[in-house]
Amino acid sequence: MVYQPNGVIMQYFHWYLPPDGKLWQEVTARAKDLANIGITALWLPPAYKASGGGYDVGYGAYDLFDLGEFDQKGTIRTKYGTKSEYLTAIKTAQQTGLQVYADVVVNHKNGGDEAETVDAIPVAHDNRNHTMGEHRQISTYTKFNFPGRGNKYSDFKWNWQHFDAVNHNAFDWNDHSIYRLKDKHFQTDVDPRHGNYDFLMACDLDMSNPEVREELTHWGEWYLNTTGVNGFRLDAIKHISFLFFKGWLDKMRANTGKDLFTVGEYWADDINALHWYIKNTEGKMSLFDVPLHYNFHRASRQGESYDLRQILDNTLMQQQPSLAVTFVENHDSQPLQALESPVEDWFKPLAYAFILLRQEGYPCVFYPDYFGAHYKDKGRDGNEHEIWLNSHHWIIDKLLYARRNYAYGAQYNYFDHPNTIGWTRLGDAEHPQAMAVLISNSWGGSKWMEVGKPNTAFYDVTEHLEHTVTTNEHGWGEFSCNGGSVSVWVEASNK
Repeated sequence: MVYQPNGVIMQYFHWYLPPDGKLWQEVTARAKDLANIGITALWLPPAYKASGGGYDVGYGAYDLFDLGEFDQKGTIRTKYGTKSEYLTAIKTAQQTGLQVYADVVVNHKNGGDEAETVDAIPVAHDNRNHTMGEHRQISTYTKFNFPGRGNKYSDFKWNWQHFDAVNHNAFDWNDHSIYRLKDKHFQTDVDPRHGNYDFLMACDLDMSNPEVREELTHWGEWYLNTTGVNGFRLDAIKHISFLFFKGWLDKMRANTGKDLFTVGEYWADDINALHWYIKNTEGKMSLFDVPLHYNFHRASRQGESYDLRQILDNTLMQQQPSLAVTFVENHDSQPLQALESPVEDWFKPLAYAFILLRQEGYPCVFYPDYFGAHYKDKGRDGNEHEIWLNSHHWIIDKLLYARRNYAYGAQYNYFDHPNTIGWTRLGDAEHPQAMAVLISNSWGGSKWMEVGKPNTAFYDVTEHLEHTVTTNEHGWGEFSCNGGSVSVWVEASNK
């Protein structure tokens, strides 16, 4: 998968952005500044009309062809703006040198326009292969006619035959069963959890139906030709046939003649599951390094009792770095969300040093970690909570500067202490400057590390420490950092 050397993605949204329709305008206004600090790509949220109209984050996909152009679901614009504003944001970002990755949600559809009466059978939530009683008639909103758009861009209309399962019954809205529709079968090339994890939510697309595959191919080609995006973030891939994505990506790349960088969301804290998916998709896409995120989460919660020597264990960054998209936090893991597993505030600078300053992986910066956020929502306890997420832009800017100028060449690891670890980068022919990184989750410490620059002074670009370190005649120096902190040492001659 091709991306820019030392590239950095920014996930330019989070779950609780205000539904004011201004995000696309914000992207346009900030694109140049983002490129200047070292961001090279933007992952933008789902841009099409969702079932919640102008309030929906976008994952309740309704009409993939409506990018904020038609009066549907009570609004013309989406939560983020209009189609013209979206296209302007993409073009502006690309003109500044940024790539743009579109969020693709093809696992399910939601908010159907009409109900249909169909035969279905309930299945167990914890084992989708186990039926729970006899076939019965249910009423389900599986007709998608798109009255606001009509036949523009596509005349395809969805009905129950294009889905394999639903989780609602309009005859009884208190019925929360999962229903497999008449004569339908779940895909087997999906995550094996719950016996079969084909079904996730809403109206689940039947990827074995040739009409579904044909329409999604038509949509993908239309979307690429309309928007000109540089690649994709694929949502909920562990619930979707991997055979479908293998073929779909091949067609999208053939259509554009471009590599189309693609990263899939396979949410599993299990490195073997990620290896399984990469093998079966023949490495056609990168994956988010979910196990690394959970290592950060656990390390931030356990403090000095966490052994930092294990921070990369069982991660894609360690075992399949060329296909790892590394991240600290995202919209699903942020506080009060479905996969809530936040990285504590004190540890975020350390985690960002890991993903931004090492040679493995393609790092992704989360919008609230850079800009901050404030929101309210109900938690798992049923009570409303108010959340303040602090901005870490000051330290992230410094880490981005170090990545852009010093994170090159050979890497030497010094993972030899449970609470203080480090690594060095020795530079390359084009970027000959060296760098040393040291982090601690306990008391401050120091470590002798080789940077390959004899008798050279280094300073801490994070400004956490004010003194300089001068290497010996063999190019080794005793570098240090404060407790619960990170220091990044670069050559003082470039200060």
